[in-house]
Amino acid sequence: MTVSLPPSKGDSDTGGATQESLPAPTDALLDVRGLKKHFPIRRGFFAREVGQVRAVDGVTFAVRRGETLGLVGESGSGKTTAGRTLLRLVEPTAGSVRFAGEDVFELEADALRRLRRRMQIVFQDPYGSLNPRMTVGDTIREVLAVHRLARGAAATARVLELLSLVGLAPEHAARYPHEFSGGQRQRIGIARALSVEPEFIVCDEPVSALDVSVQAQVLNLLQELQQRLGLAYLFIAHDLSVVEHVSDRIAVMYLGRIVEIGDARAVVGAPKHPYTRALLSAVPVPDPTRKAGRIVLPGDVPSPAAPPPGCPFHPRCPHPLKDADCARIVPPLALKAPGQFAACIKEKAFVGERDPVPGG
Repeated sequence: MTVSLPPSKGDSDTGGATQESLPAPTDALLDVRGLKKHFPIRRGFFAREVGQVRAVDGVTFAVRRGETLGLVGESGSGKTTAGRTLLRLVEPTAGSVRFAGEDVFELEADALRRLRRRMQIVFQDPYGSLNPRMTVGDTIREVLAVHRLARGAAATARVLELLSLVGLAPEHAARYPHEFSGGQRQRIGIARALSVEPEFIVCDEPVSALDVSVQAQVLNLLQELQQRLGLAYLFIAHDLSVVEHVSDRIAVMYLGRIVEIGDARAVVGAPKHPYTRALLSAVPVPDPTRKAGRIVLPGDVPSPAAPPPGCPFHPRCPHPLKDADCARIVPPLALKAPGQFAACIKEKAFVGERDPVPGG
């Protein structure tokens, strides 16, 4: 079942093809097409729906086996909602998600539980994601029991193996979450995700709550595990310098939409969307002799409950060539450089052999 949503009366001209109409890559482990999640706004005694918050508003991308796709954007851009919706931790409003050819939104409860062995998540807050009344060993054993993977001595051996895999000692299994540092708690979260031997993990800002030195340790651990186990990651963050370090490709979100996607080096080295340029200009430069060419965007981020017509970025866009079309046309992702797509009608298109899909 592909859930669908009728177009809103306020939707603007899309100016041609949409992201959803683009063909899917043939070798994708995860294929997300036109994903939407709208939250109703209810008011009054009868809680009538008076509007919608368009947290995710038509997102399309793909992740290959063993690949890391970085998903970046300001707070409130819809990154976390997108990650949770594709796992069906939040039910979608529209779109489709296929994992290894299987339609995630079609699955009933039992089939979805089996699929979740292959798709896991590491949460942003390592303490909030752990039960404070359960020891680390019991936390991981519970996962093994729910999925009927191991019991008794076999489960205990598996717990110790997982703790060793993430750099923790056997005695840590008997301790409670409050007895660990933030970095150690995140390692426990990673061990719990790995306990079911997944192929794909959503890393939801896994290092944003950690000190810089601990961030490096956790990032190195994630990369080592990826190489050893062949994992694919959707790495959600707002720090472009971190995302560049760990990602093969980067997707940039703004107001619920992907505005640029492509190879990590290309997106960071030669961004094709003005919003990506503004984000990169805000990254601190570790050189006091270099002048930072900061791009300061005017105004505030519009509310996802009342997005502007046309290009969602046009009210704040510093592009020198923007005109009335920007306020009228919702730009689709278009090829701007080999393997690099951006949603900007004023940025030159690449003339040459076209890539088949922005998600791949």
